[in-house]
Amino acid sequence: MSEGPGPVVDELTPSDLARCAEIERELFATDSPWPLTGFVAELRAPHNTYFAVRTAPGTPVSGYAGISVLGRAGDHECEVHTIAVDAACQGRGYGRALLEELLRVADAVHAPVFLEVRTDNVPAIALYERSGFEVAGVRRNYYQPSGADAYTMVRAARRAGDEHSNDGHSGDEHSNDEPGNHRPEGHATS
Repeated sequence: MSEGPGPVVDELTPSDLARCAEIERELFATDSPWPLTGFVAELRAPHNTYFAVRTAPGTPVSGYAGISVLGRAGDHECEVHTIAVDAACQGRGYGRALLEELLRVADAVHAPVFLEVRTDNVPAIALYERSGFEVAGVRRNYYQPSGADAYTMVRAARRAGDEHSNDGHSGDEHSNDEPGNHRPEGHATS
């Protein structure tokens, strides 16, 4: 996890969840934002790993991301449940920092990674493509109640420590590419 200048990524904790629910309502108002109870359930699930991104250590959450590791050992796959960055912090590398942590989880178990993203979220799609994801299909009317379509994207399994020759990382930690309105399959509506 990261420290120092720029975004700070650490573990998402129960004390962060009320702020996550606020960000969720702001970003996903038209697509059934997760309630606080949804975040509580996600954080408690043993197969999920959640991260927070902050402007500095100990500051309130500026974004959050979660991934699940599914399947048997040796045959795992991972699913990104959410990546969200407060609108005030988008375009500053926070989404990239969160995605990198999620991919470390997947690489540790050598698992492919799946996610859904709105077809109109061009910055997030670009970030995912630079990180090795490819569009695998379209889910029509995926996001409700807006009816927006989603791409299903997949990144092939990699091992921790492998060179990521197709991740497109240029060293520019302040890209404008942020997955601010990424709404994946794990979206809870209860």
